[in-house]
Amino acid sequence: MVYAELILAKTLTIYIMKIRRPPQIPSQRASQFQAIRKRIVWAIMASNLRVVKRLMDIFVVLPGLVLLSPLFLIVALCITLHDGGPVLYWQKRVGRRGREFAFPKFRSMSMDSDVELAKIASKNQHGANGVTFKMKDDPRTTPCGRLIRRFSIDELPQLWCVLTGDMTLVGPRPPLISEVARYSLRDRARLSVVPGLTCIWQVSGRSEIPFDQQVEMDIDYIHQHSLWTDIKVLFKTIPAVLFGRGAY
Repeated sequence: MVYAELILAKTLTIYIMKIRRPPQIPSQRASQFQAIRKRIVWAIMASNLRVVKRLMDIFVVLPGLVLLSPLFLIVALCITLHDGGPVLYWQKRVGRRGREFAFPKFRSMSMDSDVELAKIASKNQHGANGVTFKMKDDPRTTPCGRLIRRFSIDELPQLWCVLTGDMTLVGPRPPLISEVARYSLRDRARLSVVPGLTCIWQVSGRSEIPFDQQVEMDIDYIHQHSLWTDIKVLFKTIPAVLFGRGAY
């Protein structure tokens, strides 16, 4: 009887110790496995999103280029009749991971606009030392240029960049090489994704938004972006273009 009681007491003691035992801390190997698994899942989700974005780019841009071709011809004719200069203005812009690519716009300024920039640099609305240059009544802009800039028609040739994959429909706007040279480490986070034709700050005030705030909005977009976010930005772009707030 005493022996049975001792066995029972020992069993109860072991049971109580198991109940009171603190939760086991995962081993370092288990923690590493969980971290690797999370990275793999994130990479798969990000890859799938890029594929869907790319398909959306193609399906939107191909018919868009066809439908807009009459407008392209009219704009080209207006630019040519004004001063006989080139229809397109080409720049080198910086894309994902610092890759440079050719960036076209309908020419909205005089042919010597790059030379004239030095004369008006002090009138930059983003500050004399601003990374980007913005001026509401830029004297270099042609009469035709004011109209096409007002409705962002000058940006439409960049649909070709979207088709080739250098750009996407929604993403941070591609900066100039000279702008990137002045970027801080935080600013360079914008270059971690494919640049876009439109972006979150363009539908929120465009040129009226200071550069630092543009960066903040772009970084927030990168961290939180989804297909639904892109669709909302695209729809918000329509009234932003029609009303032309901050377009100059």
